[in-house]
Amino acid sequence: MTNPLTPPKRKDPLLRTHVGHVSPNLRSRAATAMAARAGQGRFVLQVCHDCRRATYPPRDRCPVCWGELDWQDQPRGAVIEAETTVRSSVDLFFRDHLPWRIGSARLDAGPMAIVHLHGDVKQGDRVRMELKLDRGGNPALFALPEKETSHMADDPQLRLFTADPKVRRILVTDGREATGQAVASALLDAGATTVFLGNADPLMRYPGQDRIEAIDGIEPVALNLTDTGSIEKLAAQLGGRVDIVVNTARFTRSGGVGFGGKLSDLQSSLDLEVTGLMRLAQAFAPALSARSDDGVNAAAAFVDVASIHGLTGNAGFAGSSAAAAARLALVASLRGEMAQTGIRVMSVLTGPVDDRWHQSVPPPKVTPTQIARAVVTALQSGQETICADDVAQDVMARWQADPALTIREENK
Repeated sequence: MTNPLTPPKRKDPLLRTHVGHVSPNLRSRAATAMAARAGQGRFVLQVCHDCRRATYPPRDRCPVCWGELDWQDQPRGAVIEAETTVRSSVDLFFRDHLPWRIGSARLDAGPMAIVHLHGDVKQGDRVRMELKLDRGGNPALFALPEKETSHMADDPQLRLFTADPKVRRILVTDGREATGQAVASALLDAGATTVFLGNADPLMRYPGQDRIEAIDGIEPVALNLTDTGSIEKLAAQLGGRVDIVVNTARFTRSGGVGFGGKLSDLQSSLDLEVTGLMRLAQAFAPALSARSDDGVNAAAAFVDVASIHGLTGNAGFAGSSAAAAARLALVASLRGEMAQTGIRVMSVLTGPVDDRWHQSVPPPKVTPTQIARAVVTALQSGQETICADDVAQDVMARWQADPALTIREENK
């Protein structure tokens, strides 16, 4: 049985922070393709076009008939055939986390695979397989108990493959909007010790302020993403205390490009959502990276909440979609940078939000509670990209199948 996680003791500020390392990243293009699908929460293996056999590890050709391979979703069941514990390693990452349990699993899909083992799994057990991303962004198979066990998410080895908010301190950038408030509440419910809730204008009150600030664990802070000085001041105060950053700030206004759109609205969107995101990353990324392996509450993730229409554009919200597209591009670049330091960068994609700026959009619309639930799910699973609602899931599925067609459909 996994021991429950307890909040760590206060750290001695005079001691040097432990240097974080990531696992080896010398991987093939096929392994990179597997990582892209793991980041979406899928469990996939390559299947041969000719002999129809599933194969693992990722490779360029079928090892049986040399046929072409295609990625397909697979059943997640498996049986642990053997287990062992690694007690010595020359790799810097594994040396810091020994002993390390691994085993051989016979996948229901067919292949035998070397997998990482949860502490509640032993030889002969039926297990549930998950395709996880390690701290360096590489795909790995992880064997979990088939049924939920006590304190299952607190397993030390599993926590290295996720960014679970339990016992961590989290910054949520925009507490003035319902989405930021819902995210803050959900993170506390998931076990976060403190949520620093940003307020761009402390002199102006906002709906729900008394309720959210009265919650135990919420700590209001002044944070304006359009003001470099505001961000740098907060980073100087909290940089070493923040374990996860969740950026919920956005500026949404309706309007097209040639008709109905305002240049000032576009400029405001870009300043808050794009330049603001870069200001935030430049202020907090170095501090997060420096604490990426600092015990049970090590810095873990940078999460960005953005519109799914950043992938396609949207004729009714052209400026906001353009800002979301630039936002997604910055997040993709940041993900590559932070993979070198062991910090996960995640995107939570949403359809139109049920707020005052989408009154002209018919249902279905995503609620702040749904967005908050998706943020927590992404952190607890270690998933890089997650769609918060049915609209976002539908657009993503169509975009993956045919990007050009989806762009036309979303801009009619």
